[in-house]
This record gives sequence, C-alpha cells and structure tokens, in this order.
Amino acid sequence: MNVEHEINLLKVEIKRLGETNSDGQLSVTFGVLFNDDKCANLFEALVGTLKAAKRQKIVSYNSELLLQGVHDNVPIILLQE
Repeated sequence: MNVEHEINLLKVEIKRLGETNSDGQLSVTFGVLFNDDKCANLFEALVGTLKAAKRQKIVSYNSELLLQGVHDNVPIILLQE
C-alpha cells in the first residue's frame, strides 16, 4: 500500500473511533486505534502511518514516539479531513 492511501484509511478510522474534543476537533487515543481489530488488520505499521500523517500535518500528537501500553492515552487529533 502507498502512504497516501494508508493516511486516507487512517482518517476514516479516526472518524469512526474518535470523539469531538473541547476544541471541536476529532480526537482518538493511540490505545483505541492500536487495539482496534479493524485497524490491526488495515495497517501493517500504524506508528509509521501516524508519523507520515503528522509530517503532513494531517494529525497531531504530543509524542516523538508511540509505544503500545506506554502511550495508550496520547490523543491523536485529526487536523485535516
């Protein structure tokens, strides 16, 4: 799969799993994304897709690295739909 396609899939999954935060932005925690069965089947490298989306300013999160367990409560915010 190419990166653009995976980022588009990521947007769909954030919309499916996310909730609107106090700033009116769609947000989902890393743990919810990582532990979702559909996401596990869609993304070979979820962290890599998130990094690519962050570089393109499609999502935002306050962590250099995302690890299961340690960063489960880190919010992933959708900046571009």
